[in-house]
Amino acid sequence: MQGWSLLKTRLALTVAIGLGLPAAMPLHAAAAVAAAVAANTANPATTAAASDPVTRRFRALLADQWEWQRREFPEAATASGDHRFNDRLTDLSAAAVVARKAHDRSVLQQFEQIDGARLQGQDRISYAVFGTMARQAVQFDTLYGDLPFGAADNWLPVSPMFGPQSSLPSLVLQTPFARVADYDHYLARLAAVPRQIDQIIARMQAGLDSGWMPSAAAMQKVPGQLAAQMEGDPLRSLMYQPFAKIPAAFGEAQQQRLTQAGRQAITDAVMPAFRELHQFVVSTYLPACRTSLAASTLPGGPAYYQLVVAAQTTTSMTPAEIHQLGLREVARIDAEMEKVIARIGFRGTRAEFVKFTNTDPQFLFTSSAQMLMAYRDIAKRADAELPRLFAELPRTPYGLRAMQAYEGDNAEHYSQGALDGSRAGYFEANVLNLARRSSPSMTALLLHEAVPGHHLQIARQHELGNLPDFRRNAWFTAFGEGWALYAESLGEEMGMYQDPYPKFGQLSGEMHRACRLVIDTGIHAFGWTREQSIAYLETNAALSNAFASAEVDRYIVWPGQALGYKIGELRIKALRAKASAALGARFDLRRFHNAVIDNGVLPLDVLSQQIDQWIATQQAAR
Repeated sequence: MQGWSLLKTRLALTVAIGLGLPAAMPLHAAAAVAAAVAANTANPATTAAASDPVTRRFRALLADQWEWQRREFPEAATASGDHRFNDRLTDLSAAAVVARKAHDRSVLQQFEQIDGARLQGQDRISYAVFGTMARQAVQFDTLYGDLPFGAADNWLPVSPMFGPQSSLPSLVLQTPFARVADYDHYLARLAAVPRQIDQIIARMQAGLDSGWMPSAAAMQKVPGQLAAQMEGDPLRSLMYQPFAKIPAAFGEAQQQRLTQAGRQAITDAVMPAFRELHQFVVSTYLPACRTSLAASTLPGGPAYYQLVVAAQTTTSMTPAEIHQLGLREVARIDAEMEKVIARIGFRGTRAEFVKFTNTDPQFLFTSSAQMLMAYRDIAKRADAELPRLFAELPRTPYGLRAMQAYEGDNAEHYSQGALDGSRAGYFEANVLNLARRSSPSMTALLLHEAVPGHHLQIARQHELGNLPDFRRNAWFTAFGEGWALYAESLGEEMGMYQDPYPKFGQLSGEMHRACRLVIDTGIHAFGWTREQSIAYLETNAALSNAFASAEVDRYIVWPGQALGYKIGELRIKALRAKASAALGARFDLRRFHNAVIDNGVLPLDVLSQQIDQWIATQQAAR
C-alpha cells in the first residue's frame, strides 16, 4: 500500500483469525510450517477425512473464533460484508480488554490440546498459522500486563494514521442502505459513538498514566483531523450522507423520520463526542506526549520494538540486520535511478530532475476529472496484460473513485471488497491536491493498489473456497505489501514503463520503501531524530519536505509497519529467481504467480516452504 492504503479496512480487520491480533503475525515454528506445506496438495481441503475427530475439533475451533471475532469487532464484520452486527460498535472499555485477554489465553490452551500432526493439507498450514498467531497474541497481552491494552487493543487509539476520525466515516462506504432496517441499525451505531469515544479517552488517559505515550512531534495533525468531524454544517458530514439519499420506496413518512433522526444523531451525539475528544487531546493528551521518538524507549523497552518488527516482517531479522539491508537497497536503487535520468538526457542533478517532474505543466493535471481519467486509462492497459502473468484470475471487479475530502492530503489507497463478493474493491485516488500529484508516479501506484497488486491478490484470496474464513480474510504486512511492491516491478514485463518517466516513478517508489528500512530502525533502535529522518527521505527518495515529514510521523506512531514492504518484495523476488533457476525452460511465470497467491497471505517462512513444494511438484511432473 502507498502511504496508508487499506488502512481503514485493515484496522477494522485486525483480528484476522478471531483472536484480536495485530494485522501481521510471524511464524516462528519453522518445522511445523515445513510439515504443513509438505502435506499440501492440489486441493488440500479435501484431504482431511471429515470423520477424523482431531480435524473436526480443529475446524470447530477455527469456526468458533471466526464467529467470536465477528461479534466482538462488529466494524470488522461490516467491512468484510457480514452485516449482522451493523447496529453496534466495538466495546473498547477496560473490562472488555480484560475479557479479550482472558479469551486469548483460553484459545491458546484449547489450541495446544490439538495434535497438529494428525491434520492434513490446508488444515496443517492453518494449524501452524493459527498457533503462531495465538501465541503472539498472548505475548502482546503479557507485555502490557494489567494495563487496558492488548493484542487487539492498541495503546495508541488515536493518531494521524488512525482513530475514530477516519474509521467511523469509512463505515459509511462499507454499510448497505437498501432497507429501513439498514438505516435503523446505522442510527443505533451513531448513538453508540459517544460511549466509544469516552472509552477511547479512558484508554488514552491510561496510556498517559502508565507512560505509553506517543511522540508529540508526530501527533500535531490530530486536532485538525478531529475538528473536521465536529465543525461545520452537520448535513455535510460524510456520516450524514446516507440520510441525504434515502430511497423513495420507503415512503414519505419513513423518509422524514429517518432524515430527522439522522440529523439529530450527528448534531446531538456524534459532533459533541468529537468535541469532547478534541478537547481532551488538545488540553490534556498532547501536552503530556513524549519528546523522545523511539518505540524501544516505551515502557515495553527494546522487547516491544522487536516484537512489532517480528509481527510486521514475519521474520526473525533484527533491527540491525534490517537497517543494513536498507542501506544496501538504497545504494542499488540509486544507481538505477541515475541510469533512467541519463536515458532521458536531462542535464542537471537528481534533485533538479525531481523538481522538474513535480512542477512542469506537462506532468500535472488541471482538474480532478482529468486525473481520474488518466488513472482509468492506466487501469485499462494493466487489465489487458494480466492473462500473461496469471494462470487464474479473480472474478471480483474493482473501480476507481476519488478519495473523500475528510481523508485530507493522504496517499492513494485501496479499499477491499466484501468477503462474499457482494461489494467491489476500489482504488481511491487523491485528487484533493493536484499540485502535489504528478503523472510519473501514477502507473506504479495503480499497479500497487489495484492490479496486479492489492486488488488482484485480495480478491483472489477472498475467492479461495478451499481456505477457512480466517485465512480468506487474513493479513500479513510482509506478504500483502511485499506482493504489491513486487507488482509495481511487474510493470516492466507488462510494457507499462516504456516511457522512462513512469519508470523513474516506479524506482522512486521503490527507493522510498528502501529508505523505510533505514529510517524505521534508525528511529526506533538507533536514536535517529525526526529531522535526520526527514532529511534522509528528502535526499534519497527526493520527497518534498511536507511529504517526508508526514511519512516520518507515520513511522514514529506506527513502528515496524513500514518494514514489511521491501522485505516481502525481496523475498518474493528471491523465490522467483530460485524457481526459475531450478525449473529452467519449464518455469511458468503465470503458474508461479498463482503458486504465490493461491494460499492467501502467509508468513514469509510459510511462503518459502510453499514455493519449495511447488518447485518439487513441477520437477516431479517432468
